[in-house]
Amino acid sequence: MSIGLIIFILATIGWHLGMYGMFKKAGIEGWKALVPFYNTWCIVEKIQLKKKWFFFQLVPIAGQFVTIWITIKLVEHFGRFDLTHHTMTVLFPFIYFPILGFSNNEKYAGELVVNNYKKSAAREWIDAAAFAIVAATLIRTFVFEAYTIPTPSMEKTLLVNDFLFVSKSAYGPRIPNTPIAMPFVHHTMPWVSAKSYSEWIKIPYTRWFSKEVTRNDAVVFNFPANDTLINDEENFGSKITYYQAVREISRDKVWQNYGDLIITRPVDKRENFIKRCVAIAGDKLEIKNTVLYLNDVAQPFPAESELYYNVQVSSPLDEEQLQSFGIHTDQELHEFMSYNNGMYIINMTQGEKKKVEALKNVVKVEVQINQVSNDLYPYYDTTAHWSVDNFGPLWVPKKGVSIPLTPDNYIRYERCIKTYEGNDLESKNGKFFLNGKEVTNYTFKYDYYWLMGDNRHNSLDSRYWGFVPEDHVVGKASMIWFSWEKGPRWKRFFNVIR
Repeated sequence: MSIGLIIFILATIGWHLGMYGMFKKAGIEGWKALVPFYNTWCIVEKIQLKKKWFFFQLVPIAGQFVTIWITIKLVEHFGRFDLTHHTMTVLFPFIYFPILGFSNNEKYAGELVVNNYKKSAAREWIDAAAFAIVAATLIRTFVFEAYTIPTPSMEKTLLVNDFLFVSKSAYGPRIPNTPIAMPFVHHTMPWVSAKSYSEWIKIPYTRWFSKEVTRNDAVVFNFPANDTLINDEENFGSKITYYQAVREISRDKVWQNYGDLIITRPVDKRENFIKRCVAIAGDKLEIKNTVLYLNDVAQPFPAESELYYNVQVSSPLDEEQLQSFGIHTDQELHEFMSYNNGMYIINMTQGEKKKVEALKNVVKVEVQINQVSNDLYPYYDTTAHWSVDNFGPLWVPKKGVSIPLTPDNYIRYERCIKTYEGNDLESKNGKFFLNGKEVTNYTFKYDYYWLMGDNRHNSLDSRYWGFVPEDHVVGKASMIWFSWEKGPRWKRFFNVIR
């Protein structure tokens, strides 16, 4: 279990435990403090706030501030009005609430003490808003952040519209490269096409209490190929990257056609992706007929990993039965199953495959092996012919390890050396020049990782754009706190991500 998840669990317990004691002192049944949302409804009733404040909590983002303001108003009914107590309420409620709830020195004073204390409404809102913004920003930056799954690349481990908590402390909190930025906004201001950050101040890569990513972690990271992009989300974005467009139609034509839309972004403002770390720094990876090998050892598929299979049948399959196995049949929504002349193409897990193989009208089930492709990293023309199912071998760079600079290594690691580690690297007449000096070797400054989606045949991952440097790692996906598809998916609530 990650440190971030442990902190979140302890903070949640502390908050509710403290609120339990505060409720009892206020004359409210203690168990009501343990029920989400109902507890704030009880507070609103007890301290006689207008009922609209309860419903304002449901407004995305702004609702978090309202909840904090409601708890501040409850604390004031304990006779605590000064800056110190409000700070503790906002930043450390899991410590402060148990003190209010169980200390013999703390009493519930009620409306009388509040009415005798005079503070303007403007002051109250300013204080609450300031504390809430600071607290939420610190938590979002250094402890954990909410993240929503936008694509099916991690199915069925993670589903579209799973809402996650991402632990920022799992690998050590990363200091923002661009500290001057609007709170709660990633890279673009809502409703207007304007940057949400300024690059007046740039902080080099810094990570406190750094820890290495481990194999099989579900990692949230900044999309490395998003440093330069064609800022047209409908047609480009992360679906067709700037670099892919350059390879397809040339750099000159890209700038000629889309020059006004081309922008750059610092590391911490690139799009957030989530994939599974399948190889860490120093590993040799290779994929043979869909099976991943690390250091020449075959690796098991993740439990919920999916692949496309060709399923030959003697008669059509029962779609309701497939749905009972967990296989999607809605092509418009998922595009995971198709049928043509006695042959199905189905995207399914190993467990689902076994159930399908056992059906009487199923003749044969074979994994679909993709053909070679020239749009895979590192974009060889003739040296190698790789596919998403037969890829490598490829070594993952490790900090402090040197490699010989050869024509082959130049192609494989040029982007790491030049773009991620900030060097000028050139190849001239069979010789290599690093920052103007002829060299024969290069020593890496960063650790790198190789990340792939669990939905192996339906994932834009390292096979297409290469390595993830350590400075791009945001955090570890820890827990699903909410999930939705035409209604709540109750069984996924509060599932720990493995």
